[in-house]
Amino acid sequence: MNQKPISVVLIPGYMLDESLWNEVINEMPKEWSISQATLKEGQTIKEIAQNIVEHASQSFVVIGFSLGGYIARSIVEQFPEKVKALILIASSLRSDTEEQKSQKLTAIKLNSGKNFHGLSSISIEKTLHPSNVQNRALVKRIQEMGRTLGYEEFVKQSMLDRSSYDMSKITCPTLIISGADDQLRSKEEAIELLDQLPHAKLEIIKNTGHMIPIEQPKSLASVISTWLSEKNLGSS
Repeated sequence: MNQKPISVVLIPGYMLDESLWNEVINEMPKEWSISQATLKEGQTIKEIAQNIVEHASQSFVVIGFSLGGYIARSIVEQFPEKVKALILIASSLRSDTEEQKSQKLTAIKLNSGKNFHGLSSISIEKTLHPSNVQNRALVKRIQEMGRTLGYEEFVKQSMLDRSSYDMSKITCPTLIISGADDQLRSKEEAIELLDQLPHAKLEIIKNTGHMIPIEQPKSLASVISTWLSEKNLGSS
């Protein structure tokens, strides 16, 4: 008897929209049922997680990138019976430091609804591998996602409380994926996740900064589909 096609929920990161995943989806097995979540519905990580589950199938694999990883963890904590596996890409356990909070507040004050054009080029460049920093089309694409989401969403996402919940509730198979040259989320942060999650495995993707889904979509899709097939959850 053929296995039912796997359902996968993809959650984007800070000031990124569903198009973050376009290239990754092109590399994923065609028989997978893939849904692309938005962070726009809900005012807290917990609420955003609840809204994503409302639109998801009965059981699924949840994949969260960066801030999306915090939301993916919240989904597993609130709805453990629905999640077959958890994949965290370039994410962390850590809350914002006081310095990060202060930087975000400054950015909110410097912008307004009228003059918000997405994240600054400088902040976007920090998320990229050195070889991609001069790629203006890539920077513009990321900036455009933020501009489309708008200033109100920028304020909301900047102020989200990233405090950790009860990690002991996460017992499903978990894959942690880290970029070898990620300047935003260090390998130490990936190892902190690994230490807290007894069923986790860590994979490092080379030649990428923080923006793994855009910088290395082929490698990312390959790592995900290989691991899921090892867990008998997907065919690679």
